[in-house]
Amino acid sequence: MTDSIKTSNILITESSKDYALLDSGEGEKLERFGSIVLSRPDPQALWHKKLSEEKWKKADGCFARDGNDGKWLMKNGKLDKWSIEFGGLKMWVKPSAFKHVGIFPEQAANWEWLKAQIENSLKPKEMKILNLFGYTGGATLACARAGANVVHVDSSKTAMTGARENAELSGLKDKPVRWILDDAREFVRREVKRGNKYDGIIMDPPAFGHGTDNELWKIEEHFLPLVDQCVELLTPKPLLFLINGYSAGYSATAYENNLLPLVAKFGGMIEIGELAIGETVNSKQQTVNRLLPAGIFARWKAR
Repeated sequence: MTDSIKTSNILITESSKDYALLDSGEGEKLERFGSIVLSRPDPQALWHKKLSEEKWKKADGCFARDGNDGKWLMKNGKLDKWSIEFGGLKMWVKPSAFKHVGIFPEQAANWEWLKAQIENSLKPKEMKILNLFGYTGGATLACARAGANVVHVDSSKTAMTGARENAELSGLKDKPVRWILDDAREFVRREVKRGNKYDGIIMDPPAFGHGTDNELWKIEEHFLPLVDQCVELLTPKPLLFLINGYSAGYSATAYENNLLPLVAKFGGMIEIGELAIGETVNSKQQTVNRLLPAGIFARWKAR
């Protein structure tokens, strides 16, 4: 097989009807989700803010830290969740105690890529995709919307509930999705033993975490064995393999090196790079000013 590698891409999420990055800097970001504006920490924002402090204070909610703990302070009292349309899906925004809100906007470009690979395959409805560390289901729903059968795995009951709620909100609850509350490594190990195969695999491994039975996950120890077993799960003619990285501190090139064996075995192409969100200075003109780094990716696709 011939190597075909495209590198150094920056995939940018720009403002849309229900989402915008209004400003960032000094370790914080100011975002609009629907009509609600939130401010929360972001260590990547290592520059000065552009909007005035007065405008930041007008946010409907902000995430405040108290030692090792944190909480959301909402101006209009308790606001548990609200829905937005984003990336072709309808999803719930749910501010959590870990500063997350249930959606990672930078993933929109990956959702579109997944959808395109599945729809462009010869038999989309026969495609079987495994999504590990699936969180609240953005990638799962993008694949399901494109017609694929999806197995969604996450060890968090809260995230799993959110994913199923998003499926219902997006009108996809009857799509062929299996929702598996389990440790990713344990599930993959059992799938290898069962001889199950997948046309595509998606993973967004954290740097550190715990499974459903308190299984320890440390990316420096467990990532390589997991990828090796996932390669065993691929069909003889696989479609895609996507690895996302949010907070592990690795380069996209490190993830690329794990996908090189797929090129050697199946051909195809690897694409790597950064995920970023563009600030919108003028919402009417959709002018992108600065880019907020939001993670890395490495993805392989068949020709």
